[in-house]
Amino acid sequence: MTNPATHDGTNANPGWHGTTILTVRKGGKVVVAGDGQVSLGQTVIKHSARKVRTLAGGKVLAGFAGATADAFTLLERLEAKLEQYPGQLVRACVELAKDWRTDRYLRRLEAMMIVADAANTLVLTGTGDVLEPEGGVAGIGSGGSYAFAAARALMDTDMDAEAIARRAMRIAADICVYTNDQLVIETLEATS
Repeated sequence: MTNPATHDGTNANPGWHGTTILTVRKGGKVVVAGDGQVSLGQTVIKHSARKVRTLAGGKVLAGFAGATADAFTLLERLEAKLEQYPGQLVRACVELAKDWRTDRYLRRLEAMMIVADAANTLVLTGTGDVLEPEGGVAGIGSGGSYAFAAARALMDTDMDAEAIARRAMRIAADICVYTNDQLVIETLEATS
């Protein structure tokens, strides 16, 4: 994962690693799953961190990767945008991305987010990106590409969204040393 603060793949804080966040949208459900591991260098500091949250009274799911304090700052900003633009996740995210890109303080934040509501799934980055992934699957964080690939491969099966997310996260945990299998999973009814 490219560090949003440096844009060149280097890590401004090379000691901290971790996080796999995955979203799966299938069969009338959208799921956001996150692992619980936080690592400092070669040491696991915590096994059960909660990197997935509900926002907007349970109508929006958010998962974050990156520096925890930075992610919480962004979650608070997103929640304020959702209050300003109720029921308009895309608009709230675009407005947050504008602030994130142009505000001197926010530009320094090292985090990425996946957010989802009943109709939309979006990936937000510090470079001003608000991306809607194709195929109903998105992954971020150190193990995000592994979880993403596994989930994409499982989308053609009879498994539901949560089962796909659980299996894909387990696969990512088997591959990525900065990902564990202690998951937090949140689910919403989806419109598509």
